[in-house]
Amino acid sequence: MKRLAILGSTGSIGTATLDVTARFPEKFSVVALAAGRNVELLAEQIRSWRPSLVAVAEETDAAALRRAFPGLDVMAGPEGRIAVATYPDATTVVAALVGAVGLVPTWRALSLGREVALANKETLVAAGELVMATAAASGGKVLPIDSEHNALHQALRVGPQDAVRRLILTASGGPFRTWTREELDRATVDQALAHPTWRMGAKITIDSATMMNKGLEIIEAHHLFGVREEQIAVVVHPESRVHSLVEYADGTLIAQLSVNDMRFPILYALSYPERLPSPFGFLDLVEVGSLSFAPADERRFPCLRLAREALRAGGTVPAVLNAANEVAVAAFLAGRLPFTGIPIIVEGAIARESSREHNLAAIEDALAADERGRAWAAEAAAKYASGAAGSP
Repeated sequence: MKRLAILGSTGSIGTATLDVTARFPEKFSVVALAAGRNVELLAEQIRSWRPSLVAVAEETDAAALRRAFPGLDVMAGPEGRIAVATYPDATTVVAALVGAVGLVPTWRALSLGREVALANKETLVAAGELVMATAAASGGKVLPIDSEHNALHQALRVGPQDAVRRLILTASGGPFRTWTREELDRATVDQALAHPTWRMGAKITIDSATMMNKGLEIIEAHHLFGVREEQIAVVVHPESRVHSLVEYADGTLIAQLSVNDMRFPILYALSYPERLPSPFGFLDLVEVGSLSFAPADERRFPCLRLAREALRAGGTVPAVLNAANEVAVAAFLAGRLPFTGIPIIVEGAIARESSREHNLAAIEDALAADERGRAWAAEAAAKYASGAAGSP
């Protein structure tokens, strides 16, 4: 039986993971949970799963949980997240925290040789070289939950690594797939959050709208599968049935298809190397009818280009890309930045990082770069909000 420690248990991936776990009580149990500020939902999870350790963001919430659940070990802050990630009784850590806060707990879990089911893109974007090297040295295993990388993981089981010609990531195109650049200048928060296919948190949904999520996935795929940046392609696939493809040297394309439901990749990652029967239905190709593909437009969606530039620059530049994007997205959601201002702020931040020494030798380098990127992006966003920077 796999014993799970779940980082981000109250988010969309965390709750889906618990749903999957509930369907296979003979295969999975839950021993530790980490959440943010949704204490009400976390309390329900504690009652249902009876974990031995729980962590939350704030000490006041931790104190309230201790009163509600006498005898339960409850921690708060970064130390709590790390304690959940390194909980001795856990065999598998589900890394589903959103943003750079997931980096250190995930790295610490891998340093202990744990199996990590990874849904946190930012961990590999900010410090992929170090994280994968740590896993290799400790015997830890990274199993991707992101639907695209999960699909690639499955398709790569077909042939040898040296026979891979390209990895092809599919993108839904988000809500602005057919919009002109002029229309994007006027995009509102509500429009950007209206994703046509997936239901996700606000930050990830905006990343889908800018296609930064696909840029981050390019970087993630590079580290997960050891392929060069130029071997990773992106195509727009609005139906989101083909989750990604591997093209082999003999011209064969291997695609992974399933229902648009994150419980499918979660089930695969948790049960690997087994394949458990799906309790979530099956994809009816006749009902789907047709599948379409189109090129990804890096002129209208420059975040794709910026992610490739950051990957080529290497070192701490991807960490700054990620940090600046988080700040810019938050500014857009708060109404302080236009939609098309997001890539402009990100581009300025990675240009500054690229022009300085940006070696990545330790996790501390990634964390320091994250702080720089956030500071630069916050400064740029504040100038724009005040009108000092002019229109982006």
